[in-house]
Amino acid sequence: MRDVAVIGLGMHPWGKFKDKSVGDLCRVAVDQALADAGVAWREIEAVAAASSRFSGGRGWGLNGNDVVDDLGNTGVPVYNLSAGCAAGGNAFNVGWSMVASGIHDVMLVVGGEKMPKGFIQTSGVEEVTDPEYLRQVCVGMPGPAFWGAMCRRRMAKHGTTEEQLARIAVKAHANSVHNEWARFRKEFTLEQVLGSAMVSYPLRLFEICPVSDGAAAVVICSADIARANSRRPVWVAGSAVATARFDDGIPRGLAGPVPAHGEAYHSEAALAVEKAMAMAGVKPAEVDFMELQDNTVFYELSFPEEWGFCKPGEAEGLMEAGETTPTGSMPINPSGGFQSFGEATTAQGIWQVCELVTQLRGDGGGRQVPGAGVGLAQALGLGGNGSAVVMRNER
Repeated sequence: MRDVAVIGLGMHPWGKFKDKSVGDLCRVAVDQALADAGVAWREIEAVAAASSRFSGGRGWGLNGNDVVDDLGNTGVPVYNLSAGCAAGGNAFNVGWSMVASGIHDVMLVVGGEKMPKGFIQTSGVEEVTDPEYLRQVCVGMPGPAFWGAMCRRRMAKHGTTEEQLARIAVKAHANSVHNEWARFRKEFTLEQVLGSAMVSYPLRLFEICPVSDGAAAVVICSADIARANSRRPVWVAGSAVATARFDDGIPRGLAGPVPAHGEAYHSEAALAVEKAMAMAGVKPAEVDFMELQDNTVFYELSFPEEWGFCKPGEAEGLMEAGETTPTGSMPINPSGGFQSFGEATTAQGIWQVCELVTQLRGDGGGRQVPGAGVGLAQALGLGGNGSAVVMRNER
């Protein structure tokens, strides 16, 4: 396998844009990525696109074809990929795999999304063979109720307090004011977070990410092209995807086995992170920062422990000591995370790659992690899909 570099990134700011199409958002991100890479559209050999059922794609998930139609039909192959909220991360993995294996030398990876208002519905139709649809109809557990149940279990075991949960949201928004692409660039006080509406105990409105519109794109290429064309390549050290194990205890259907150790966890995320870090040859202590999928503040506590970055029950203390801030020993989501961006499902895995590249180039400004050399990003999505990527600024 060849070394692969990211040489260009672009994003449309996250938000809600009723007067723009998803194509409009993608065009902004792609134009920026091509300009940043110094690559012309005609030099792109293939496109890996995260596909959505919410917007674009002509109802068939043909989001990459929409991008090609807009930029110019040069005859390049298009790989449309759907993996729920992990689609962007999975599309990046497909692009990386093709460049690393020598099939293509220069590729565009892109994702854009315009989300409908309200809770994300897991099925577009009332399909009785869809376990997610049945779970919501029969059990009545949409996302916030599921996250609340996971969080209550942690509170019972580790003594996590509502104030500690709120402090995670405060930290996320303190980072967001330095990120021009974030939707909510506003600091909140602890009292404001605790005073926001209760959604599903113990989680409040300011502790759960909303849905958003947004787009992100990166240009990736082989090492030879990166050395010849770019002064600022960032290298892919490991990229992996995974699906969930049957015995991880997450209630994806109506019932399932309880793990032997009694703790439910997102096995798709843990497996993807484990594979990406093994490929990169790095251990948790060697990762300078991470961008993890914080649909809710709970995940900033659980994920680092599940992945071996700290011991069970330690995450609250690290957060309160400031170790998860950009200048701490274990920075988490210096971008502001999903709390500050919201979910634009197909774009978010690529936005995380953009943040890794930004940090590893040293361009993070007020949210910069000092001396960042290795970064980890992770996404997970419907269907038990997980993705992870490890990047470094030196080969």
